[in-house]
Amino acid sequence: MDLMEVVLSKENLNRAYKKVIANKGSSGIDGITVKELGKHIRENREAIISSLRNRSYFPKPVRRVYIPKANGKQRPLGIPTALDRTIQQAVAQPITDIYEKIFSDYSYGFRSYRSCHDAIKQALEYLNEGYEWLIDIDIEKFFDKVNHDKLIQILREQVNDSSVLNLIRKYLRAGVMEKGIIKATKTGVPQGGPISVILSNVYLDKLDKELESRGLRFVRYADDVLIFTRSEKAANRVMTSISSWIERKLFLKVNATKSKVVRPMRSKYLGFTFLKNGGEWKVKPTNEKKAKLYQVIGEYLKRGKAIARPLAVTIKRVNQIVMGWVNYFRIGMMKQFIDEFGQWLRHKIRVIIIKQWKNPKTIFKNLFYLNRKYRNGFNKESIFKVANSRLGWYKRCGMNVVNFILNPPLLEIKTKERAGLLNPLNYYLRKVGI
Repeated sequence: MDLMEVVLSKENLNRAYKKVIANKGSSGIDGITVKELGKHIRENREAIISSLRNRSYFPKPVRRVYIPKANGKQRPLGIPTALDRTIQQAVAQPITDIYEKIFSDYSYGFRSYRSCHDAIKQALEYLNEGYEWLIDIDIEKFFDKVNHDKLIQILREQVNDSSVLNLIRKYLRAGVMEKGIIKATKTGVPQGGPISVILSNVYLDKLDKELESRGLRFVRYADDVLIFTRSEKAANRVMTSISSWIERKLFLKVNATKSKVVRPMRSKYLGFTFLKNGGEWKVKPTNEKKAKLYQVIGEYLKRGKAIARPLAVTIKRVNQIVMGWVNYFRIGMMKQFIDEFGQWLRHKIRVIIIKQWKNPKTIFKNLFYLNRKYRNGFNKESIFKVANSRLGWYKRCGMNVVNFILNPPLLEIKTKERAGLLNPLNYYLRKVGI
């Protein structure tokens, strides 16, 4: 069966449609939402399939949006229409099936049953085998600079169907709408569409194969590449030759200022950095990722906004953020950090609770009730002093009375009204099996 017929098969199209619906996402420039997609397809199904078969289908330009990056810059995304996302997904599925059989074992980005954690574990394996010099290759604006002709040439090696290749080229050249103005796309694979993932991996698979042919140890996650050598001299030699190869063969530019030869502890990869512990290489979250966690939680718990929300809403969102962060970084060493972060978090929550109680009478009444119920042992006078203190809210909640009455086990109690506050340290220790 021709590949286009596989793409247009009922089973493949239905699977693609369900995937797009499950991913939700914003509407493209035509304004058709994911909820309206089913009706639109039912009303136009035959015309859409016919136009794809006879090559008269033309994708709409993607809608340009920007999302903030960790370094303060913005990452451009291109949001295709809901229909184009479905067609892209339908094309991506059989192409992925073809390439999964030939992709490198050391490519981990956007592939089934592979993750960032797998890439990090492979990196640790190399380090513990003695490959302790790292070449960090930074490809400048990779997704914006992919050469269309080169990509189609690479695809043609495995995808022997001119209709599918023609459709992919149309998606590459569909253009971008920004502030109502459509701009042509002469290079690049716009991030945001389902097909960009597989196309980027197909393009960089050539780099994987080159590294393998040279017998080099490496890991790649999307366009983040780390190469491992035993000596600094070898690392510098590989850096020069591979950078040249990337520019000559893939028509991409290696960022000379960001690409570097480094020791593991000075390297940052996928949010982790490396350290030696007990004679063995391990990982931990970078300082930037730790600071980002404090920043995100601190922003959400700003007193003015937080006291206006129900405590249940606040705790639910905080738990989601912390669980997501710990789940990602759980393979790293961070017991002390997560313990200190938990103490800081509980203090912020105590401030919000006390501030929501607001007047001294309510603060005294609630603290006195909890003190008696859980037998904390404070007398009326101590609780009265806290309730009527002229200290600021932050300092007041740092006093022993508030700390011991609104203690971690109490904050963790789940009630009918709300979930209990997650204890970050306990959650982390459960995740690592301690």
